[in-house]
Amino acid sequence: MKIRDILAQEKPVLSFEVFPPKRDDAYEVVEKAASEIAKLSPSFMSVTYGAGGGTSKHTVDIAAGLAKHYGVTSMAHLSCVSSTREHVRNMVEQFKENGIENILALRGDIPADGHVEKDYRYASELVLELKHMGDFCIGGACYPEGHPESKNKEEDILHLKEKVDAGCDFLTTQMFFDNNLFYNFLYRIRDKGIRVPVVAGIMPVTNAKQIRRILSMSETYLPMRFKMLLDKFGDNPAAMKQAGIAYTTEQIIDLVANDFHAIHIYSMNRPDVAEQIKKSLSEIIV
Repeated sequence: MKIRDILAQEKPVLSFEVFPPKRDDAYEVVEKAASEIAKLSPSFMSVTYGAGGGTSKHTVDIAAGLAKHYGVTSMAHLSCVSSTREHVRNMVEQFKENGIENILALRGDIPADGHVEKDYRYASELVLELKHMGDFCIGGACYPEGHPESKNKEEDILHLKEKVDAGCDFLTTQMFFDNNLFYNFLYRIRDKGIRVPVVAGIMPVTNAKQIRRILSMSETYLPMRFKMLLDKFGDNPAAMKQAGIAYTTEQIIDLVANDFHAIHIYSMNRPDVAEQIKKSLSEIIV
């Protein structure tokens, strides 16, 4: 099923993201985690794609297996800044062969060594190309706080509109911890004529190491009440996990209370966390 059709049903959507292993010997562990999350009957699941396509085979295998073995609609990520057009075409053929019809089209992070290919500069170029390569449902990424490389939020939204105009069917946000930032972002993009559905990306932070990694990779704003939570429970793993899940649940409840019903959880391959979040929302997202 295409994700644009799921979003068009106007009923609550709760989806989860998993990431494939970097090493072949870890595949079974990740596949088991993905299968446990799939058993929660999410609206769909997405599978990430390593820089330079390093995990591309596992991305295809996990995404295809979710649909084949568990009946869960899947979406494969595909990044382009470190890929040639030949590699992208090869990946698209693999998607077709495995019945994958949903793609999250991304520019991707610049590798640590700085090496990028010359075939693609922006995700909008990948989106436009994918539109001519098959009947795919194409998602794109968006940044409520602005892309770190944009000069300002105005410029970021102009680039986002270029991506949507190229053929994005829906958008998924980068993680955020303050819903007011998200509501403001929605107002600004709608004002600029971006009308496609937006899925709110939420990350449960269950340990202090996780948030340190997030902050090292982005300039994500942390509300004071979230900082206080980290200060109080960061050194107590069990308490931090419980508090992190509670914070995420409260975020989602606030979104639903404000008539926003499409939520995507960055689950970090944690079935236990995914299950606890879903249980906490059992009467809210049904």
